[in-house]
Amino acid sequence: MSLNSVRSLIEDSAHSHAGKTALIFNEKSITYAELFTKVNQVAYYLQELNLPPQSRVGIYSNKGIDQVIAILAILSTNYIFVPLTKLLKPEQVEYIISDCDIKCIITDKLKLQNIEEINFHGHIISYETTTKDIASFEEIFKYYKKPYECEINGHSNAVITYSFGLSGTPKGIVLSHRNLIDSARVVSQYLHLEENDVISGLLYFNLDYGLNQIFSTLYKRATLALHRFILSEDFLNHLINDKVTVIPLMPINITRIFDEDMHRLPNAELFDGVKTITSSGGNVTQKMIKNCKKLFTNAKFYSMHGLTEAFRSTYLDPSQIEIRPDSIGKPIPDVELYVINKEGFECKAREVGELIHRGGYIYKGFWNAPEQTKERFKSVQILKNVINLEGQLIDEIVVATGDYVYKDEEGYFYFVSRSDNMIKTRGFRVSPQEIESVVAKNIPQIDQCAIFSINNEMIEEEIIMVYSAKSEIPSKEILFELKKHLASYMLPSRVLYKKSLPLVQSDKNLVNINELKKELE
Repeated sequence: MSLNSVRSLIEDSAHSHAGKTALIFNEKSITYAELFTKVNQVAYYLQELNLPPQSRVGIYSNKGIDQVIAILAILSTNYIFVPLTKLLKPEQVEYIISDCDIKCIITDKLKLQNIEEINFHGHIISYETTTKDIASFEEIFKYYKKPYECEINGHSNAVITYSFGLSGTPKGIVLSHRNLIDSARVVSQYLHLEENDVISGLLYFNLDYGLNQIFSTLYKRATLALHRFILSEDFLNHLINDKVTVIPLMPINITRIFDEDMHRLPNAELFDGVKTITSSGGNVTQKMIKNCKKLFTNAKFYSMHGLTEAFRSTYLDPSQIEIRPDSIGKPIPDVELYVINKEGFECKAREVGELIHRGGYIYKGFWNAPEQTKERFKSVQILKNVINLEGQLIDEIVVATGDYVYKDEEGYFYFVSRSDNMIKTRGFRVSPQEIESVVAKNIPQIDQCAIFSINNEMIEEEIIMVYSAKSEIPSKEILFELKKHLASYMLPSRVLYKKSLPLVQSDKNLVNINELKKELE
């Protein structure tokens, strides 16, 4: 068995920590030994389907212990796991099924109806017993008792993740078993995870940040406490009742936690056991940090920056979070980061250029999308003007991230924009994130803000600002404040108020810019 496979983590943890609680979900829990047994039963059934090697198996269901069993069971076979987050609409699920040719879907009663609406002719497995035609986990646990063994190669494809952002036709990124193990190892190292930690399983398992909750738990033989965020009160009760010590979050989660009046939140002493908070997937504001510090007084806050093409690039040490909250930090262990200009030379301090990721945690490429893979996964030759390439060793792959950043004099990185969302106006290139950052810093009454452009023949593109707040703020007041911090060509020509902004269905941390643009048509 490869040391770099998820299967090795499951086996080792079951043997060394058989009686330790592996998963908690509400009133239910399961030990490592029980988890191993159930994973083996489902994996045995999957293998008996006799699908071609490396077949894709999707999971389309709500969060729960059975969902984690399903994930680990697929990763205990030679099949590839494809997350289908419950937030996806049937047509989006159908797109993914077609794009990577999913042969089997594991689901629950609630999502079974959605699957019936789409054109899927493969195998269906349900957690609960539904009809005679559909196998269920209940039946598998009852009848499949034979021993199960497997051999997994660490370099084999393990997961294909899709992210529906502003584009309707995303491409799946392919992760190997080794990618999953390496990410668990490095996170456990720099977050100082321990065996007695209880990690909150709040995030969806559709992308690597969420999946890492499972693999880091296995790697450290810790406990994963699953939770479905509905109300902030429920989430805070989850932290207290499950004795959570580590909380992985996204910025949107932090906003929702503190939506209510701070005076109505529980006593901070109830959260003394929380030692670590992590955030990735968006900009963290000073207000978010302040709120977290006030409620989770003993917790260290780690802000992180990840990529689609690699697990993670940077993290900001908690000691720096209040000193330089805008920074995305420094490279994580085993990663080298370079900022290069259009000519391929390294940028000077505070000069904006493209972030190049070299070293560990690079994924395998985009599924069935050679053009997208070629655009992002480059030969190390791209760094020929920056590093020494003696010996003609140029087969190494690096990631040209498409992220535009700069590095300060102390080596801390700062995100500026994505290459694909820059606004061209009046002969200038404008970063929406830069304007959004100024709004977040200087107009605290605004809860959420989206900056985008629409075509305008006179100036190429017209900058639009749409914001949400408890009540509307006069546009003149907003522009008066922005003029203090932005060049005139960066000022929005229109400022629009909405009580709430539409969000991308599969990623509640992203504002749906396309939806806002339609409203302006």
